[in-house]
Amino acid sequence: MSKIVVFAGTAEGRQIAEFLDRHGIGARVCVATEYGESLLPAGGRLTISHERLDEAQMEDLFAEDCEFVIDATHPYAAAVTENIRRACEKTQTEYIRLLRESEGWDDSEVITVNSVAEAAEALRDTKGNILAATGSKELKAYTVIPDYARRVFARVLSLPDVVRSCGELGFVGRHLICMQGPFSRELNVAMMRQYEIRYLVTKESGKTGGFPEKLAAAREAGAKLVVVGRPLREEGYTLSRCKRLLLERLAIRPRQKISLVGIGPGGAGTMTEEAKRAIREAELLIGARRMTDAAAVSGQEVFHAYRPDEIKACIDSHPECEKVAVALSGDVGFFSGAKKLLAVLGPEAEILPGISSMVCFFAKLGIPWEDVRPYSIHGKDENLVGRIKRHPNVFAILGTADGVAGLCGKLHQYGMDHVHLTVGERLSYPDEKITRGYPQDFLEVKTDPLCVVYLENPEAAGRVVTHGMSDERFLRDKAPMTKEEVRTVSVAKLQLQADSVIYDVGAGTGSVSVEMALAVPGGQVYAVERKADAVELLKRNKNHFGADNLTVVEGLAPEALKDLPVPTHAFIGGSSGNLREIVALLLEKNPAIRIVVNAITLETVEETLRVMREFPVTDTEVVSLSVAKSREVGAYHMMMGQNPVYIFTFLGEAQL
Repeated sequence: MSKIVVFAGTAEGRQIAEFLDRHGIGARVCVATEYGESLLPAGGRLTISHERLDEAQMEDLFAEDCEFVIDATHPYAAAVTENIRRACEKTQTEYIRLLRESEGWDDSEVITVNSVAEAAEALRDTKGNILAATGSKELKAYTVIPDYARRVFARVLSLPDVVRSCGELGFVGRHLICMQGPFSRELNVAMMRQYEIRYLVTKESGKTGGFPEKLAAAREAGAKLVVVGRPLREEGYTLSRCKRLLLERLAIRPRQKISLVGIGPGGAGTMTEEAKRAIREAELLIGARRMTDAAAVSGQEVFHAYRPDEIKACIDSHPECEKVAVALSGDVGFFSGAKKLLAVLGPEAEILPGISSMVCFFAKLGIPWEDVRPYSIHGKDENLVGRIKRHPNVFAILGTADGVAGLCGKLHQYGMDHVHLTVGERLSYPDEKITRGYPQDFLEVKTDPLCVVYLENPEAAGRVVTHGMSDERFLRDKAPMTKEEVRTVSVAKLQLQADSVIYDVGAGTGSVSVEMALAVPGGQVYAVERKADAVELLKRNKNHFGADNLTVVEGLAPEALKDLPVPTHAFIGGSSGNLREIVALLLEKNPAIRIVVNAITLETVEETLRVMREFPVTDTEVVSLSVAKSREVGAYHMMMGQNPVYIFTFLGEAQL
């Protein structure tokens, strides 16, 4: 004899029975009909019976070593519930009532009655067709309505006995709709319009019984909803709480399938069928409100979160939810939160791709995107101007209402008014908007935060990708400048990476700073200079070259370096006699830093050698660079020598 008895007269009851079967727990499952029995899994740990039991038979069943009873009968089966409750009391068997969650509504749009008979009485003197969705057992109550056979359309189960009994009452032909619910809003609306329904009569069937869909359909079809209230106001467990109780009581180890689901830009039409399936089957849906509003289905538990730790905590606190979906905007592999989530949830999580905003946008524009460079500045810093300078076609996710205006302000500041923009707002939604123009057209524009932009820069085509700009391109005035050839070798010795954080100490005109900033648009350069006139020149060169990832810092090193972010590299072109202190601070900030020092005077050469011997550094190298450049003298070309420069390179010893 099974120690658990389940009365599975509802979809929730079947779910509890299937839950036990999946976890290898035997149970006796009682249903009211053969049809109900056919809906349950066969061949597992369940013993299924469709015999109708009276109170005495229930007592006999419970007396056979039954530990507890789960009453998942229909909320309108009040007599059956009372029999189960009394039988449990007499046999001292624990009684667990599984409730179908009730739905609220606006009283102004619903007629509430206490029974089907009362509903029929209320509709006697009305006009218009009636859809009776209250089942076949109480269908006779509608026969009090004059011309009921012409006005009433009965929606019942497609069982032979049901069809026969309905026919005997006069419900035949198109007035007898035999279908298995619950039904979607769309199907309810189509049916109500097909039969010109003015009144829909239903029981308060809750989310699982499709009540929200009926309410929404009645609104859309212009019909009045007549709701038969529940006969009992009971206390008990929801489906999720009942599952959690079983996990605890039966020491069942939770088995959760977690799906990270890309839902596309947001409109329902952009979700893949695979994504819809995963979300539809999920018992728990997690995501930012915009995502859950677009994806949630009736009957789900919904939790609004986007931080990985919050999502993990939510999943852990709902062990009863065997299928969990985390809704993520766009595609899970395109600037998505899935990467951080996987680090928290583990590799077992299922990844379901979606349609990215970039793919959606370019499809709407009707142009290919294989040569477009994608970036995102949503919630992070990104040198987008530097990317636009280097690449003729750039796509960016902005994510703020002033993102386009801010970007166009920088483009205008750096003399890039020739860049063409195509801005997409609220892609895939009914109020989608696409706007085209140039930076000056967007300087005062506020966009929707759900905003993307395509930028075309024709001047980036054919751009030289190596560093080594001619000296003549820089604004110079009287500030000292590291010459082109020395600059080229020095930057090469730094071995910069795409995301390097670099100090240029004693930056002068900023020629090295600009070269480095343009070479690593994904990095950041801090140009430190103590002379006020050189600082102004630095700022002018920054604007002149559009080096948006270059920050000018006025001050004397090493004090001016203390509050800057940790560097990965440093170039020292001038130390004002503080070389030892500067190197000490650099190694303190990053013991693995790579440093390049330029020295012209022998005193600086001596000081640098002494520093390399004193501090824990490795991979030391000294290059003496002498450059001679031609100059026309009459009909001849003479080579004119420049001051020799010593280029020192070394790494912090932690590099090993």
